[in-house]
Amino acid sequence: MIARRLHMTLQRLLDQSPAVVLIGPRQVGKTTLALAVAKEVKAAYFDLESERDRAKLTAIEEALERLEDCLVVLDEVHRLPELFQPLRGIIDRARRKGRRSGLFLLLGSASLDLLRQSGETLAGRVAVVELRPLDILEVGHKRALPLWLRGGFPDSLLADSEADSLRWRRDFIRSYLERDVPLFGPRIPAETMRRFWVMLAHRQGSLFNAAELARSLDVDGKTVARYLDLLVDLLLVRRLPPLHRNAGKRLVKSPKVFIRDSGLVHSLLDIDSEDALLGHPVVGTSWEGFVIETLIGAAPEGTLASFYRTATGVEVDLVLELPGGKVWAIEVKRGQVAKVERGFHLACDDIKPARRLVVYGGNERYPLGNAVEAVGLYDLSTELAALGEGTKPRR
Repeated sequence: MIARRLHMTLQRLLDQSPAVVLIGPRQVGKTTLALAVAKEVKAAYFDLESERDRAKLTAIEEALERLEDCLVVLDEVHRLPELFQPLRGIIDRARRKGRRSGLFLLLGSASLDLLRQSGETLAGRVAVVELRPLDILEVGHKRALPLWLRGGFPDSLLADSEADSLRWRRDFIRSYLERDVPLFGPRIPAETMRRFWVMLAHRQGSLFNAAELARSLDVDGKTVARYLDLLVDLLLVRRLPPLHRNAGKRLVKSPKVFIRDSGLVHSLLDIDSEDALLGHPVVGTSWEGFVIETLIGAAPEGTLASFYRTATGVEVDLVLELPGGKVWAIEVKRGQVAKVERGFHLACDDIKPARRLVVYGGNERYPLGNAVEAVGLYDLSTELAALGEGTKPRR
């Protein structure tokens, strides 16, 4: 079993907050992590996708108040939205009795209804943390290539063969289309959403062009925006915003869109092997998305991520605004030799970052001149994690 970096963070939050919401896409390991944390304390677990467990909570307040001396773990809480209102009263009564932390751990596979509900009824009583797919700090730099090819969902990464991994990802996508899309977006046909998802995979890392996608799907631009919102809220797609710091430049205003897990990108494009990936036109943007998602996941809490691009094409792939105000400008290159283009220098002149970095496919760290440093993905991820509270990564 691969230890998750979030384990210690989750324990700390439970020690500080009456309720913690752990979000993440399906099959990312939320339940496994929650049960591991629950083993360390007196706890009760309810799977709200189980009719039997939902029946136990028919009288919600009475059932939960009987467990006031336990950590109550409620899995897939969006299945029981009426739960949030009584939780508020239970938490307040527990506070008056002196118990101010470690009451509830709520697990959810989406951010939209889950966070909206918790934000409205549990304001000031809940901490929210996201569990992402496995990353390079958790699996080690020697497994970077299979992690990129298969993605970070545990069952995909740890499958016995490439065929088994691809089959798992195809089933995963199908289950979202048949189950979660109708649950959260009931008026979206599954086949239409599949086509949209495949289009995003072909356009991995491109600027979001609602009009172009709308024409391809024979819908209007607002509908396409709604499709994108759904996949973002399901924690499957990242909408990376542009940086707007230089008022004297004509800057791109559209976000870049990435499917967050590289393995899902490859599955949607029927890429079934390393050779197929390296020969596919998406290889460069797939690597870019993999690097960006890894670095955002490693960065300290409160880091703001964006990209910088002017109307003339001057660009930085990733801009990280770290807590405290320091800005890192990061260029992503897939090759074993780090190269930096003139546009990166011009962009850095605009945004004046504290660090200028090129993440490339190698592992050595060395200067490139003009205050630019080449660095491997594992080393930079380790450096970012050290700024926060990540656990020690495995080599």
